[in-house]
Amino acid sequence: MKHVAPDEPTEAGAPPRRVEHRHPRLRKLLAALVVLALLLAAGGYGLYRHLSANITSMEIPSDVQGEALEGLPKGKAQNILVIGTDSRQNAADCKLGGSCGDDKLDGDTNADVEMLVHISADHESMTVMSIPRDTIVDLPACTGNGKTREAGTRGRINGSLNYGVDCQLRTVHELTGLTINHFMMVDFSGVVSLSDAVGGVDVCVDADVYDTYSHLKLAKGEHTLQGVAALQFVRTRHGFGDGSDLGRTIGQRLYLSSLQRKLESAGTLLNPQKVYRLAEAGTRALTVDSGLDSVSTLAQVAATVGGVPASSTAFVTLPTVPDPENVNTVVPAEGAQKLFDKLAADDSLVKPSPKTSPSTASSATPEATSQKPSPSASATGDPATDGSAQTSAETTGCAQVSTQKTVEINGVPMTPSEAYAASPRIKDSDA
Repeated sequence: MKHVAPDEPTEAGAPPRRVEHRHPRLRKLLAALVVLALLLAAGGYGLYRHLSANITSMEIPSDVQGEALEGLPKGKAQNILVIGTDSRQNAADCKLGGSCGDDKLDGDTNADVEMLVHISADHESMTVMSIPRDTIVDLPACTGNGKTREAGTRGRINGSLNYGVDCQLRTVHELTGLTINHFMMVDFSGVVSLSDAVGGVDVCVDADVYDTYSHLKLAKGEHTLQGVAALQFVRTRHGFGDGSDLGRTIGQRLYLSSLQRKLESAGTLLNPQKVYRLAEAGTRALTVDSGLDSVSTLAQVAATVGGVPASSTAFVTLPTVPDPENVNTVVPAEGAQKLFDKLAADDSLVKPSPKTSPSTASSATPEATSQKPSPSASATGDPATDGSAQTSAETTGCAQVSTQKTVEINGVPMTPSEAYAASPRIKDSDA
């Protein structure tokens, strides 16, 4: 293994909603673990060592992490910072991310995607808070990667990764006041490999879209994206919403919700080849903290996250308002502190429906929610900058393509749909 230095509980007599809802998922989870066990048994200790050796791990500063824990033990709420990097530090990332030049790699690394995942102490609910990368915050003093930053600086939150992972963790810790128990970091190449491992992720757009910056080009309707096309979708900002970084969270939220449903489906969990490809892709793509640095621990984390019902997984965006000093950035809104307080108190953002009955609950199984999004459905993936939440099951429908002139071709501003129509010779991303 490679190391780098430093819902409220259901009341008695209430309808057995949670039991009804989770039995199918539990059976699938057990089946997946059996398949993984068989794979490890067939490959023996050598396979276990191979997968574990794929993982890179780092320590989290003690004042940021609090109590160091291995995995996700039940009885203690925990926060995992998930970071998607736009690193250009290897040839594969340069090819995918671009902007490297012909003769050298770009040493800078930004947190292109940043999500704080809060898992409740009882493992019954989960909140995924997206942090827009263009959020301006007070930045802590940091030294790393041969650079030093003084305290009192203000800037984009995603830039702290240039000073090392521990600096990015400290920045989020100081913004939210929350301990960061674990982190997972994946690069450009990892997004591609994970989408390939599950056989593609189902997404939908409500209009033709061509983002000339991310190069995402899709016709209106449903698509199953793999490889570079999947990466283009999660990186797109000018094509969705208002064309800002908040628009990027539309694609990310829909993509991750669809990926969760794909992972829950029997077609993934009962397929030994897919399970192995996921294990191989996941371990190669990840850099984690030392509390998650073994295959067995990552399997336990996957089991915990996979065991949270989609209806109890809330997606929310850090509440923000436009930055009065820069129209291209945002700053945390007053509602942000209320959200941080709820997470600190381990309060679920998903409230059980009073209308839920055993019959309706049983219909909300993973099989019922793993269908492809419909192009006729209204898009529900818009970022809620006021802090309102959506469950994974609710985060369906199509990404809303921007109707503003957020892209350009040959210096001519146009909408993403106009750009699509003006570029018939450019192949669609999923062609």
